[in-house]
Amino acid sequence: MNNNNSSSRLKWRMLLVTMLCYLFFYTGRHNFGWAVKGMAASLNIPYSTIGWISFCMLIGYAIGQFVNGNLADKLSPKLMIAAGAYLSILTNIAISFSNTATMIMVLWGLNGFFQSMAWAPGAKLINNWWDEHERGKAFGFYTMAAGLSSAVTYLISIVLLQQGIEWRMLFRLPVLLLLVTATILLIVAKDKPEENGSAENQYSTDNGSDWLDRYKEAFRNKKFLLTSLSFGFESMARYGLIFWVPVHFLGKNWKDNPGNIWVTFLLPVGMAIGAICFGVLSDTLFKGNRLKAIVVGMSVSAVLSLLIFIVPTQQIALSSVLMLLTGFFVYGPQACYWPLSPDMLGNKLTGTGVGIMNMCGYLFAAIGEPFLGYVIDITGDSNNIFIVTAIACVLSATIALFVSRMGKKTLVKPALD
Repeated sequence: MNNNNSSSRLKWRMLLVTMLCYLFFYTGRHNFGWAVKGMAASLNIPYSTIGWISFCMLIGYAIGQFVNGNLADKLSPKLMIAAGAYLSILTNIAISFSNTATMIMVLWGLNGFFQSMAWAPGAKLINNWWDEHERGKAFGFYTMAAGLSSAVTYLISIVLLQQGIEWRMLFRLPVLLLLVTATILLIVAKDKPEENGSAENQYSTDNGSDWLDRYKEAFRNKKFLLTSLSFGFESMARYGLIFWVPVHFLGKNWKDNPGNIWVTFLLPVGMAIGAICFGVLSDTLFKGNRLKAIVVGMSVSAVLSLLIFIVPTQQIALSSVLMLLTGFFVYGPQACYWPLSPDMLGNKLTGTGVGIMNMCGYLFAAIGEPFLGYVIDITGDSNNIFIVTAIACVLSATIALFVSRMGKKTLVKPALD
């Protein structure tokens, strides 16, 4: 009994310390959307170029996911997360001293790679401590931390902007919190149970397999690849909202109508709530049918995006409710995607699978960013971003529905598991 209680406390400690670190990871990434208006004005950068700067970060993140997810199955997840945090902090500070779009573009691309050193390794660390029966819950909490990270970054950025600070400080001040939490993780976290003296060795970090074999095993699984494609459109919708919603509302004379800027804060709040709810519901209401949960979430997101497009921003109360619900349904399904990696590929390929899936997500998000910037420049109306996100949500739901209707037989576990 004591051993069980001790094991339970340890797995919760590992989950919570990983969540704490990731809670502040977006201070080095989602701060960019809030700096855009001041940056564009002071450096005379058009929004289409801003879109390409965001594209570079997302491509750097996608490449990093492909590489670092695989490495997480071989190296120490804890050390990878901490290294990524420290390098991202340095890159953000360097951007705050930059004066050209080219320099910012290069540094922001590097920052994307450094930021990618956290998510898949964190998923690997959590998977090492939590078994498949509670995996949905654990990943739900982890995804909630990412959603709350957006909320924390939004809140800090809003407060700093209301204090009248310049855009450069948005790259210097928020990341100091990441410095603290990454150091805490480095001290407290253990990569796997046996490092704490446990006799169990169910989820070994180093499985002895070749890195190329891990990639081959993942790319042979058609259901996993199609699921990654669905995730790509979900990420396009999510990032389209996260990045451009602040631009949309800041352009509406927000200083004269301060209620507008607080509407945006409800988007990441809804995302955080959606993550934990979908994670738990996938294990309970949907009885492990995570694809069905994804179809429901993305379908509702499409409808909500269209409603935001129709409702005037002056109707703050209604816009607030819609923004909260949109965040809930567009991000909640992410908690269902991550467990599908070990579910479809096996525990030993968790990092590789999460990395490939996230790479696909950020490639699609990267394509969407300059396109959305172009749409705003051409139409002169940032409200059109909600049409694009609605289409992406429909495509994500459609592909997930197709995957769920593929062969019903249980997948044979890969040889590497």
